[in-house]
Amino acid sequence: MTANNTPEAFHPAQSGNQQPSGEVRNVGKRGMERRVNPIKSEGEDGLFTQSWYAICLSSEVRPGEVIGRDFLDGRVVIFRGEDGKINVTSAYCPHVGADLAVGQVVGNDIQCAFHGWRYNASGECVSTMFGSKPPQRACLFAYPVTERYGVVWVFNGEEPLWDIPKFEKNEDDLIFYAYKHQPAYKCDPWVFCCNTLDFQHLIVIHGINVPQDAIDTLHDDVDWLDHGFDYRVATTHQGGVSLDWQLGIRGTSFYRQQGMYEDFWFGYIAGFSLPRPGLTDCYNIFAVEKGEDTPEGRALAQKRLKMADDLEVRTIEEDRDVLDSIRLKPGNLIKVDTSMAKFYDYLRRYPRAHPGADFIK
Repeated sequence: MTANNTPEAFHPAQSGNQQPSGEVRNVGKRGMERRVNPIKSEGEDGLFTQSWYAICLSSEVRPGEVIGRDFLDGRVVIFRGEDGKINVTSAYCPHVGADLAVGQVVGNDIQCAFHGWRYNASGECVSTMFGSKPPQRACLFAYPVTERYGVVWVFNGEEPLWDIPKFEKNEDDLIFYAYKHQPAYKCDPWVFCCNTLDFQHLIVIHGINVPQDAIDTLHDDVDWLDHGFDYRVATTHQGGVSLDWQLGIRGTSFYRQQGMYEDFWFGYIAGFSLPRPGLTDCYNIFAVEKGEDTPEGRALAQKRLKMADDLEVRTIEEDRDVLDSIRLKPGNLIKVDTSMAKFYDYLRRYPRAHPGADFIK
């Protein structure tokens, strides 16, 4: 779906200074009105956006192992059965509330360390230690889960609304590198995602050369999707290095970038976790083409992975001071903010839920 076929729900302001309905106006000391059209924070009203969140690296959970992680406003466990399948469920045993992260994997089930109750991947209690029939309501909440690019992803919802996208290159021709970036950022994941269409910030903070007369073209080229967007930008970066990239967001927690950087292609994904409201862990995923299967070819691929890693870490760290202190409340926008304003509206309408609320806290 192209920008000319934007979903009917998207209604950008005719002018950057116009304010959408529902704005809050606060009168300042000199009688001036502060225009604010807020976006709901994660956890506000007890709800969270329905998106795929990175929860851990695949390598952290081997067959027969279980780990615990904070998620949304509660806690989950990630365990891998003998069949190799990864599972994410609520962490607290519905018997008396022991944390299943201190339990163990038995076959393909998770067993509580306190009283030995066992639960399968669907969250159903399949046995108690003393043979009593499990109570009907003794169950865990099982989240939709998938593995891709060396990361375990969990969806906040009963059914995923969108699939984790692929790179434009054949994955068999790529090598990947994934890790958790530290420390966490003090903002919700969607706040991080807003940077992708903030063209002023790309110029001011990151030194990307986008001439004023080219920004209108960028607005026209944004390809709005049901659950995100993509656009391409061809320009120069810091030091005059050329780039030709596709940038995009899916949901409220997934950033993908791919394309040429000087003389080589690389792909980058920032997968965001949500360990609690107002906090984001960033999982960095890099991909480059394998090249020739020779010592020189393998060394070149590793060199390019490091170049991509250095570039992206430098870029997201350039944002850190702003992201760690911002209280994002859109107010007086201008023409250059047209696409960013549309993304703000996208976030205001984005579906929110918390189907595991009664289980993970």
